[in-house]
Amino acid sequence: MAKGKNNDRNYDPIAPGNDNTNPLEEIIQLPIDNEEIKEPTTTEKEATNPLREIIQPFIDFAKVPKVLWGVNISYLIEGMVYFGILTFMAIYFNDFFGLNDHQADLVVGFFTGGITLAMLFLGGMSDKIGIRKALLFSLIFMLIGRIIFTGVPYEMLFGKGSWVVLYYAALFGLFLVIIGYGMYQPAAYAAVKEFTDEKTATMGYAVLYAVMNLGGFLPGLISPRIRAWYRDFFIAKLKAAGIAVNPDVHYGMLGVFWFYVISTFLGIVVLLIYVNKKTIAKALEEKKQKELAQGKSEEQIEKERQENKPKKRSLKQYFLEHPLRDVKFAFFIFALIPVQTLFAHNWLTLPQYVDRAFGPTVKANMELFVNFNPILIFILTPLVAAITAKSDTMKMMILGTFVMALPTFFLAIGPNVYTLFAYIIVMSIGEAMWQPRFLQYAAELAPPGRTGEYMGIAQFPWFLTKIITALYAGWFLMHYCPVEGPKHTEQMWFYYGLIAITSPILLFLTRGWLRKEKEERDESILSTIIAIFIGIIVVAILIYMVKMLITILVTIPMSRI
Repeated sequence: MAKGKNNDRNYDPIAPGNDNTNPLEEIIQLPIDNEEIKEPTTTEKEATNPLREIIQPFIDFAKVPKVLWGVNISYLIEGMVYFGILTFMAIYFNDFFGLNDHQADLVVGFFTGGITLAMLFLGGMSDKIGIRKALLFSLIFMLIGRIIFTGVPYEMLFGKGSWVVLYYAALFGLFLVIIGYGMYQPAAYAAVKEFTDEKTATMGYAVLYAVMNLGGFLPGLISPRIRAWYRDFFIAKLKAAGIAVNPDVHYGMLGVFWFYVISTFLGIVVLLIYVNKKTIAKALEEKKQKELAQGKSEEQIEKERQENKPKKRSLKQYFLEHPLRDVKFAFFIFALIPVQTLFAHNWLTLPQYVDRAFGPTVKANMELFVNFNPILIFILTPLVAAITAKSDTMKMMILGTFVMALPTFFLAIGPNVYTLFAYIIVMSIGEAMWQPRFLQYAAELAPPGRTGEYMGIAQFPWFLTKIITALYAGWFLMHYCPVEGPKHTEQMWFYYGLIAITSPILLFLTRGWLRKEKEERDESILSTIIAIFIGIIVVAILIYMVKMLITILVTIPMSRI
């Protein structure tokens, strides 16, 4: 039998005139000259090194300007103060003004919702007066408001002030904080956008969110000790003045509040040192030099800078260019309301739940449990941001909201320290997955010169969340976790879990529609229905807000006259 060429031992696959292909050569593909053998470059090695991909964002962010570190330190302090006071705000109105859970939660909802509403109107202040002035003015407003709010109970206990007058004074103090915070947070995020570049932006937003949460954890370490010491000190003063002591009143919180007043003042000092004209000018010059090194011309840089300045717009233009006119963007942010109710429960429900449903050891360290979530966010957010930097935003939003909502059902098992920790830990992982991505999405969507405005608008559903949750959280506490009587907290958390899980379901079902290019104008029936539905919800909530304000400002005071 004749042999084919490939079976001939003398066959040479690269001999001249030989057209056949050697199967072995196809598999091995050996290089035939030195030019085909290339050593991977350093950049290529880094790109294929998973550990390097995680570490590099931290290395890049460490090189950000001094001014941005000043903003982060200020944000750290403010996170501690904000969450520290918020933990006790409902209890403050329970103890010193005698409000029931529903009434106290309405006031807290007015405060937290008012902050977000203020961002809608004051979020653009940093674009108009500058980041530095916006941050300083905001902290001054908050300092004055916190002094008033903390001082009111002293007049009530030691003086002869009218209950109604002191109640309005406490609300006025909260109002000043609302005004201040309405400028503060958008200005801080505007600073991140202003002083970071493409390499450091993602980590910049993540770090700002993380340091706020680190600040939110600090009350869990600091507050119990100050509270215990000041309680004994304050009770001694009451007895010396011949005033009856109520063992159920948390007198120690006033000492904690004064600590936060001092901390607010220190935050102003930090801004004066780190965020001044000199450091801002230096940061902008460094950013300019980086852009020049990347190949941008002086003219191009100046053009971009002019574009980033806010432009005067007529009222008609304002409404025509309003972010909520984008139905997809509006649906996207409104779909997050159900899962965001879990944030509101951190101060509307969790403090009272821990204080009433657990034993004395847990109760004595209530702040540690209530504020355990922030330290986890501080640790997890930068790590998750680095690991998932290249992941699809929509995918992270769906997975993150699902992971955050699911552990709510752990608490439906019943009051238990282990399920409480499991809930906080898993919920925090989910939060770290989606929350910074949402904030970055909102900031990057903003046209030049409108970052503060867009950050404020993105907070609008968060405002609705605070108001909506405040409407029912107090009622649930009174019926399922009262101060005295039988408790059925399992049912309460089961209902809350059903509400929260709605967000990932909505995002999953509409993921294809939401992924369409932003430039595509969607005239579908679905878009129209969603726009009408969102409009109805907004109008209904605003109407109820008026009723809520009447209750807070008129009904409650009138009941005391």
